[in-house]
Amino acid sequence: MNGWSTVGLLVISNIFMTFAWYGQLKLSEMKVITSDTPLYIVILLSWLIALLEYCFMVPANRYGFIGNGGQFSLLQLKVMQEVISLLVFSVFAILLFKGESLHWNHFLAFGLLIAAVYLVFMDN
Repeated sequence: MNGWSTVGLLVISNIFMTFAWYGQLKLSEMKVITSDTPLYIVILLSWLIALLEYCFMVPANRYGFIGNGGQFSLLQLKVMQEVISLLVFSVFAILLFKGESLHWNHFLAFGLLIAAVYLVFMDN
């Protein structure tokens, strides 16, 4: 598996993860889920979505890990996953939650995350 395949699987995984964790908030806003909906139903729905996340995350890590013939160290995989997670979440929040917006400090934080990716990929 090449590096771009690993990144693609991580992106898909994080899309499902974001929907599993935060999608129920949008469904509540849309009145699909109400305050009367039992919490266990919301949790089960989130678990079903999270199962799809794992179907992409596990192969991304398994095949992307250098110990299994991939291109990335464990630390590189984790830092990439965190940056992808925040990027996917930002797009999700801006597109689906109209009251959310990005400010200068968010852009600075993203810049620092990109610096973290650069640093973790540097040769020692």
